[in-house]
Amino acid sequence: MLDHSPAETPHSVDAGTRPAFDFDLLVLGSGPAGQRAAIQAAKIGKRVAVVERKAVVGGVCINTGTIPSKTLREAALHLSGYRERSIYGASYTVKRDITMQDLLFRTDSVIRHEVDVTSHQLQRNGIHVLNARASFVDVNTVRLHFLDGRGQREVTADKIVIAVGTVTTRDPHIPFDGQTVFTSDDILTLETLPRTLAVVGAGVIGLEYATIFAALGVRVTLIDKHEQLLPFVDREITDALAYHMRQSRVALRLGEAVCSMEPCRGHGGDRVRIALESGKMIVAEKVLYSVGRSGATADLDLGAAGLSADDRGRLTVNDCFQTEAPNIYAVGDVIGFPSLASTSMEQGRLASCHAFGVDAESVPCLFPYGIYTIPEISVVGANEEELTRAGVPYEVGKAFYREIARGQIIGDQTGILKLLFHIETRKLLGVCIMGEGAADLIHIGQAVLALQGQVDYFIDTVFNYPTLAECYKTAAFDGVNRLE
Repeated sequence: MLDHSPAETPHSVDAGTRPAFDFDLLVLGSGPAGQRAAIQAAKIGKRVAVVERKAVVGGVCINTGTIPSKTLREAALHLSGYRERSIYGASYTVKRDITMQDLLFRTDSVIRHEVDVTSHQLQRNGIHVLNARASFVDVNTVRLHFLDGRGQREVTADKIVIAVGTVTTRDPHIPFDGQTVFTSDDILTLETLPRTLAVVGAGVIGLEYATIFAALGVRVTLIDKHEQLLPFVDREITDALAYHMRQSRVALRLGEAVCSMEPCRGHGGDRVRIALESGKMIVAEKVLYSVGRSGATADLDLGAAGLSADDRGRLTVNDCFQTEAPNIYAVGDVIGFPSLASTSMEQGRLASCHAFGVDAESVPCLFPYGIYTIPEISVVGANEEELTRAGVPYEVGKAFYREIARGQIIGDQTGILKLLFHIETRKLLGVCIMGEGAADLIHIGQAVLALQGQVDYFIDTVFNYPTLAECYKTAAFDGVNRLE
């Protein structure tokens, strides 16, 4: 982290009446981080503009990333009948012969709606949206290369927020064609649903798509050089995820590295042959290459503003999200971990507040992870491995969805909620959930963690019946009974 003193409140007007800059704040990128930074500044009366290099606002989050993948997941769960199979049998399905067009019908509708909502938010807050590619001239000046052929123009701003997000990392040795070998950004352009799919990379994105396609009946092979899935998540939860993936006929090739990849001909048409360093050979109709993302900073000419990015295009910031140039901030995925839409929004708000001298607080250590695999996972606070390394005496309380009436009603036999709390003080330390609605359910535990509450809170609280929230009470009783 860099160390800069707090930014002074800017003077938008010089000695006369003419503004010193074209804008008080110029935001590069209209994703969650940029959008929130822009709106925060507009709310306190600042003159704000957002530069977006795409024809529509919303960034990767709305157009190719978070919103499309979660909507695709929902469409897959509905059309495949996955949620009802434990009740109506493994052969149950809402629609047979599901196509990519079936899946994208719902996705396209949601994307259009979210783009419209974002555009309206920017518009009603008086924020200028400039469709152009940006590059720095100096710390206060940006050159805009307009997309509509209107040429170039330089604009100035007292404060600048870089929120350009990321692009998929592409190995030059991989034969990408957007259809047979593709990245997560290409999902929405796929023409056909494959019968077999190899996913290279078991990060959050790779796991989400691997489980989505598996729910649709696609035979999936997941390849990753690491031995463990999602090392930042509780090991018991990731082990359970691996078990359920195998139950869905996903072949896990962990601890394996790709040596080469090349097109080949097989029975029924074109295939891709993947050679692993171990000597194994995998053949699949399509390959999703998902080995990470890099900051979209290549075209910004950062050097003109005295800035530099690392080898993955990411920028370094201090605790206030300032770069090496104190008037230039960077937020969202372009600064790396945790690279979540939720945390990016908060970073944008905090950066804007700091830039204009507005007091703002947050609880950065208690952000939740929402991982939209099938089954869904969400965690907040510490996990067992972290507490063990820190030498913290803790106890565990668990509740299984199958024990809860609501779990039986919705047919979720895989769900589990896990509470971690201090043995001596009974203070809640962490919550891990796997199952339907995990990313929503986690916020109950997050609130108790933020208020430094005890596990007894869940015992003393009355929850609606029948709900999945009852898992908190059941897990609390299970943990406290272990102490006695």
